[in-house]
Amino acid sequence: YGTMRQNVIGLEVVLADGTILNTAGKNRAKKTAAGYNLTSMFIGSEGTLGIITKATLRLHPQPAAAAAAVCSFPTVRAAAETAISVMHSGVPIARIELLDRSTMHAVNKKFATSFAEQPTMFFEFHGSEDALQAQQAVVQDLATASGGSAFAWATAQEDRNKLWHARHNAWYAAVNLRPGCRGFATDVCVPISRLADIVTFADEEIQRLGLVAPIVGHVGDGNFHCIAVVDPTKPDEIKAAKLLGERLGEMAISMEGTCTGEHGIGLG
Repeated sequence: YGTMRQNVIGLEVVLADGTILNTAGKNRAKKTAAGYNLTSMFIGSEGTLGIITKATLRLHPQPAAAAAAVCSFPTVRAAAETAISVMHSGVPIARIELLDRSTMHAVNKKFATSFAEQPTMFFEFHGSEDALQAQQAVVQDLATASGGSAFAWATAQEDRNKLWHARHNAWYAAVNLRPGCRGFATDVCVPISRLADIVTFADEEIQRLGLVAPIVGHVGDGNFHCIAVVDPTKPDEIKAAKLLGERLGEMAISMEGTCTGEHGIGLG
């Protein structure tokens, strides 16, 4: 359904002098060309322009049908290339997430699951029953073309929740790889056409720096995170994690992307 910015209709904010401002006024029209886009400006201000006290959000109807699937790949590049192909195909996919080999190992270890410990894509499809079948066929073909495995499907709500539990708890699973250590996250985002290049670069940098850093990403919009799990008592590990963040940020910017897709961290 897009990014958070696209789903915020209006905000109530308190300015530095105590003034209460409604960024969209009392306008409930679907669109308007009057005045500045204050809502978008405040969303991107990281709290520097005012304190957000209320948010009016866009609602989406429950789909008539939904299905989720997982598919593993031989390399992280192959998985990322599938994400690019899916987004370019025009399939109205609801969710598309990437978890690398290290993340899948962490999930299995933390939650006693039995996922293939390979780079894996998680998909979710919404729509009518007929539309789902058409979407699934297209995405399965694209995944197969990149060396993907057969899809493992979940259609019941309970089964879909179990499948997505792995993605939702990837951070905790990653940190659990090294008890007593802490997570250091990167947040780069690039044009979708450069996703495979930068994910491959990240994977190679992690290996070169000797870090434990699982990769997870909302790859439908070109955004992903490396979760460097480091011992806070070891300066060399902290230095390596920061270096990873700097190099990824610089690479993303060189690809006409950003060092921070959603969390407001990094350089530039």
